[in-house]
Amino acid sequence: GASDVAGDEAAALHDVPVWSEDSTLELDGVRFSYPEHEALSDVSFAVRGFARVGVIGASGSGKSTLASLIRGDLAPASGSVTLNGVPAGSFGDAMARHIGVIQQQTYLFNMTLRENLRIGNPAATDGQIREVLAHVGLSGLVERLPEGLDTLVDEAGMRFSGGERHRIALARVLLQDTPVILLDEPTVGLDPKQVVEIRDLIRHLAKDHTVILSSHILSEIRAVCDRVLIIRKGRFVVCDTPEDLEEKLSAGGSLELTAKAASEAAEAVLDRVAGITGRTLLGRTEDTARFAIHMERDIREALFFAFAEAGLPLLELRPRTASLEEVFLDLTDD
Repeated sequence: GASDVAGDEAAALHDVPVWSEDSTLELDGVRFSYPEHEALSDVSFAVRGFARVGVIGASGSGKSTLASLIRGDLAPASGSVTLNGVPAGSFGDAMARHIGVIQQQTYLFNMTLRENLRIGNPAATDGQIREVLAHVGLSGLVERLPEGLDTLVDEAGMRFSGGERHRIALARVLLQDTPVILLDEPTVGLDPKQVVEIRDLIRHLAKDHTVILSSHILSEIRAVCDRVLIIRKGRFVVCDTPEDLEEKLSAGGSLELTAKAASEAAEAVLDRVAGITGRTLLGRTEDTARFAIHMERDIREALFFAFAEAGLPLLELRPRTASLEEVFLDLTDD
């Protein structure tokens, strides 16, 4: 009966979570509004098993709201957010055992480094702490600290660089050992060597975790994610693998066009050509404009005649491969 279901749900919240190939994180028809605007509109996607999912969107597109809904901190106005079929909002404080979060702004508390690291797992041993610190490349840092793990971290965390603070937060989540990890801009403030190390770590984590990475850096998503969700004004405009996304927009469907014309004049001509599904201005000089043109059918002849009719010479018209950056700009452009 219903009470059995409720009992099963309650048990699921308090069991130590085991994430498997069959585990699911699902959003179905989710809407969420703030008083001044709608943040998410009819968002649906499902993650099954171990995955690395990248969420890309411009600032204000709804990425942060999405993360808050997944954690159960916000409740959807309609639709559902579930973890293994259990509504995210019903976990309460138990959610910290299921979902670990690393924010772009990392908070360290005025206690010892050991205590900071144990926040998610008070039972962690020094051996476990040293193991995760090695994973995130911070072993040398602990050796340099005057009191090692017993060193007090001042509240502002000024003793540590931004990159170090970020990696301390990552170590904290690794100790927490949650099946799902949400990362917000995980390599901001890191040098190139550290970026490579963190990306390797994310790939390693995804062998037995689901990692959802929010970023505006497209190379980051391409480097570590097996699925990309592009979010624009609270809606998912695409959900695909980075490779398939680039291929779909370049397989016979994308041209590079350079016209001897001011960009505004060239755009006026493009507005009149049927069959264009999107365009991106790639570059311009005083009297030339270069575009990536996405099309639903071969429109080269139509483009040639439209520019000829307008008295604007076409300097180049050739097939091209779209980069993920251009796909993103094209899909999120107003």
